[in-house]
Amino acid sequence: MSQAYYLQGSPLTVRLNSFVGRLARHGISLLGTQELSVRGRKSGRMQRVPVNPHTHGGAQYLVSARGHSQWVRNMRAAGGGELRKGRSNRAFTAVEIADDAHKVIVVRAYLKRWGWEVNQYFKGITAKSTDAELLAACPDHPVFRITVEN
Repeated sequence: MSQAYYLQGSPLTVRLNSFVGRLARHGISLLGTQELSVRGRKSGRMQRVPVNPHTHGGAQYLVSARGHSQWVRNMRAAGGGELRKGRSNRAFTAVEIADDAHKVIVVRAYLKRWGWEVNQYFKGITAKSTDAELLAACPDHPVFRITVEN
């Protein structure tokens, strides 16, 4: 069995992410960044991390550029979470999408929007990569379709 891909952040990256998350929590979003809160599968406490929610084709998605991270594992267990920007706190449900042609389209659109920030985590895959190259990278980058609860 192969090891699930995960690229752990450097200490500097962890500090920067913490700072960006605090900014989002206080209403300052850098190009759409929001703070994701998801219940920890072991601790039961809400875990927070900044994310780049991506809208494509009228649906919203969360893409894990770093791979099978803790927030991804927690999301699989919890089935949803909350997105926060300032005082706006939106609960949502999440469904992981399969590694298929639809996911390729979503990942390509995500890379077009956020590639400047996340290309380093995709091992040479960019928005200009072929469908076959993107499909081969899909298992390393979980994607969740999120539905905001009213």
